[in-house]
Amino acid sequence: MANTYEAIATVTVGSGGAATMAFSSIPATYTDLVLKMSLRYSASGPQDMRLTFNGNTSAVYSMRSINAAGSGTPGSASETAQTSTWLGSLQGVTASTFNNMELYIPNYTSTTTAKSISTDNVNEANQTDARSFLVAQLWNPATQAAISILSISVASGTFVQYSNATLYGIKNS
Repeated sequence: MANTYEAIATVTVGSGGAATMAFSSIPATYTDLVLKMSLRYSASGPQDMRLTFNGNTSAVYSMRSINAAGSGTPGSASETAQTSTWLGSLQGVTASTFNNMELYIPNYTSTTTAKSISTDNVNEANQTDARSFLVAQLWNPATQAAISILSISVASGTFVQYSNATLYGIKNS
């Protein structure tokens, strides 16, 4: 069974920057979603990335993450519960260096089960503090619903010009 990726929408940040990058009216015609991102933000140092589904900021997310920092020193695995999805960390403004991230959401249209989320994040700062994250999460709101709105933001600062994200739908055909 071949997977077919179809671009649903792309968001590219303009010259003024943006606090949030959002995708709304996501059609329920696919089996899975993939969000591919190339991002920078306006502050210096690493900042946490956040994800919200359907505008719901009160749902509980359980998370398992593994990360490596610096020269590849493995980090420890950790598990937490929180009220927003942590996608990993972004490095701040560094001469034309963007952070790369991919988010995968299988079975996003289900209205009876929690949604699993996996993220692969790499950021580079042209210095010794490059980071890599693998994050697995479960979004489990009180009322299950298909994902129709997805937004990403950074904990502080804004996404800078030319940051972009493309949302793809996957059809198993």
